[in-house]
Amino acid sequence: MLITQFQILKKNLIAFIVISFLLGLNIIYSQSNSQEIDTLNFVEQDKKPLLLDNIKYDATDSIVIDQKNNKIILYNNAKIVYRDIELTSGLIILDYKENIVNAGRIADSKGNLSQYPTFKQGGNIVNPDSIKYNFDNQKALIWNSKSEENGMNILSTLTKKQNDSVYYLKDGKVTTGGNLMGDETEEADYFFKIRKGKLVPGGNIVTGFTNLFVKNVPTPIGLPFAYFPSQQTKDSGFIIPNINESNERGYSLQNGGYYLPISEIFDLTLLGDYYTNGSYGVNISSMYRKRYKYNGNFSVRYENLINGERGLPGYGKSTVYNIRWSHSKDSKSSPYSSFSASVNFGSSDYFRESVNQLNTANFLNNNLSSSVSYSKTIPGSAGIRLSLNANMSQNTQSKEVNLTLPTLTLNTSRFYPFERKGRSKKGFFQNINIQYSSKAENRAIFSDDLLLKKGMFENAKNGVQHTIPFTTNFKIAKHFSISVGGRYQDTWNFKTIKYNDFSEENGVVKDTVSGFERFGIYNYNASITTKVYGIINFKPKNRIQSIRHTMTPTISYSNNPSFEKYYDTYIIDANGNTAEYTRFEGGLYGVPGKNYSSSIGISIQNTIEAKLKPKDSTETELRKVNIFKNLNLSTNYNVAATEFKWSPIRVSGSFDITNGFTVNSGATFDLYALDENNSRINVFNVKNGGGLFRLTSANLSTQYQINNNTFKRGQTEEQILESTSGGGRADDLFGVSQDFSNSRQYLEEEEEEEEEIDLQKYRYTMPWSLNLAYSLTYNNARGQNDFSTNSLMVSSNLSLTPKWAVGVSSGYDFKQKGFTYTQIRFDRDLDSWRLDFSWVPFSPRASWNFFIGIKSGLLSDLKYEKRSEPDRTL
Repeated sequence: MLITQFQILKKNLIAFIVISFLLGLNIIYSQSNSQEIDTLNFVEQDKKPLLLDNIKYDATDSIVIDQKNNKIILYNNAKIVYRDIELTSGLIILDYKENIVNAGRIADSKGNLSQYPTFKQGGNIVNPDSIKYNFDNQKALIWNSKSEENGMNILSTLTKKQNDSVYYLKDGKVTTGGNLMGDETEEADYFFKIRKGKLVPGGNIVTGFTNLFVKNVPTPIGLPFAYFPSQQTKDSGFIIPNINESNERGYSLQNGGYYLPISEIFDLTLLGDYYTNGSYGVNISSMYRKRYKYNGNFSVRYENLINGERGLPGYGKSTVYNIRWSHSKDSKSSPYSSFSASVNFGSSDYFRESVNQLNTANFLNNNLSSSVSYSKTIPGSAGIRLSLNANMSQNTQSKEVNLTLPTLTLNTSRFYPFERKGRSKKGFFQNINIQYSSKAENRAIFSDDLLLKKGMFENAKNGVQHTIPFTTNFKIAKHFSISVGGRYQDTWNFKTIKYNDFSEENGVVKDTVSGFERFGIYNYNASITTKVYGIINFKPKNRIQSIRHTMTPTISYSNNPSFEKYYDTYIIDANGNTAEYTRFEGGLYGVPGKNYSSSIGISIQNTIEAKLKPKDSTETELRKVNIFKNLNLSTNYNVAATEFKWSPIRVSGSFDITNGFTVNSGATFDLYALDENNSRINVFNVKNGGGLFRLTSANLSTQYQINNNTFKRGQTEEQILESTSGGGRADDLFGVSQDFSNSRQYLEEEEEEEEEIDLQKYRYTMPWSLNLAYSLTYNNARGQNDFSTNSLMVSSNLSLTPKWAVGVSSGYDFKQKGFTYTQIRFDRDLDSWRLDFSWVPFSPRASWNFFIGIKSGLLSDLKYEKRSEPDRTL
């Protein structure tokens, strides 16, 4: 046994001496600067390899050229550059005869492996433990390769590079949740383990069986084959549906479909829902954008809903739809024209019945508004502006639609006929200005079941109205500003009415007469106003240095003549009694006034401000504080009226309790009394045994937003008024709206570098925000002495940790003695994942929604969502 070991040792020693002798014949260079190899020194010219003509190399410690074995050995910070290939590593061995390069790590002084190879070819970068590459056929074997493809991190135990466009993977991992650095270093949040796969650089990854690992723990979630997109460019493909179930419609597949990037300007998304009870839904949406020109989005949603089972109580069918369009034009594309659209219309029951969204703001709001507008400005001194609009208002409670299609308006800028060119406008005549505007409309009011149907314009009204206002202003005695003006208005109607006299056979018959008719009205007015200041100064030692009261009284006069000439009479019964009417009755722009009006208006506006010394002694500038932002009083006296000459007195004001906490209030007082039937009579209230004024209505409202920084010094107004996240409203008072068909909008399309979080501050304070809104309305116009509204709304958000956030929206109605719409929310940032849970615990909208999914847009289809529907029968 010992003889055998001695023989082996002898053979090894002889081999070592021979190899050392051969290496002694080689040329060893030690240098720090890169150089291009001179093939004439080491290889005969007629046998010169083609590779050495274009290759560059570099190494920090040593470069060894082994002529016998046709190898170049580069050690420590080695680098090779050949065409579009760049290879850096701790150790590189180049076989320039076979045109094969090997690269690997080297050990440092402590024995730790370092200087991992980095292989770059074009835009592809691979970071393996070692690599073997053939320059002739461009094939490679790569061990423990680590690469990144547009946010997708890939680790493969063994990779075979077939060519520039195909890589074969074995025992790999794929993730978007961090770096995959092997078992000894940082773990990713999750990864998919790949047994075998194929990678197209800049393209996609196709694999065989794969399953999900979370924190390096395997899960039973797996697929027999998988497709991982690794490109950020738009590409067509299927959208994976959500699987759900409900008591009303059974199991369902929701929001599955197909995405089509039709061009660089716009795309198309086709989504569908199917329920096992026969219900279904379709959602077609598109987004478009042309840089420096325009951008917008469009969606059409249709749902055919079946509730319950046929033949059982509670069975019902309904169809709802909704159309939305938003468009805006870049002002830089054309400074003299603009086009915009904001469209939201459909079935009145859509936001109550739809099972694919929970839009609380629209559900609680009874009105949907839509508008499309185009305007064109003609440059020049006339300042002509032409606009074409379409507007629609839909009341979801009464199911009434008010559609104006179209509205054509023409406006000109103010014209000063007596202005002296090159001189300022002073005096009565030089300030006289005239303006012209006209408006043509076609308006229809109908029920929403006629929308987009043939009969929706059957009872439409149309007309044209021209308006010419003229004003002038000047000062007297330096402190009094006087304004004088008037207006002429000409109205064109294309349909009028005619009442026929009473007859025994037909009674009173009302006819509609087609044809052009017009009427013109005019009025004039004047006003005088001034400002009065009052200042109270305090001692320098006081914090309050001064208080200033600014009062702006205004007295105005207006005169509206009577236009009785447009009124006729007709016989209303067999006794010969008559009644007056105007043929313009029911017109689009109203009727000419019959009653003469000559009234004097009185208004007083007040503001009260204080100047305070700052608490910080280093600050020298006084701080201005509004005590009353405004306190206004107004009334009107009609000289020509025979009764009720005085109009109710309106008092309104707003004041700040603290920074950002403003209270708005108002009240209306009536000088006239009520009779025993609580009807207004032409007798002063004080003469009827009451006070000088009678309170008929009052209102008070306020909204206050605070957070954990509100009362800190140096807090800015932007921070105080920073709105919380939400759907229909930025303040979350009505909860957060959720569009289940567009849950992808919350996912991050691009991985952004996260800001460093200061964990220390969470030990002493947790970021929070609180939003309060209170509204109170009092009515006593007919002696009812009733509070019509009295409610408090609350929304709050609290960050328990940098990753955990909770929110709640609720309120209490003191009038109805019950809680208002309430929603509770939980949000969890799981680094690479996002978890959301929202819950409406009670009310007819009681429901909940749970969502967990990967943040990255590359794997946005990997998600789980579960929710319950509101009880539609409540």
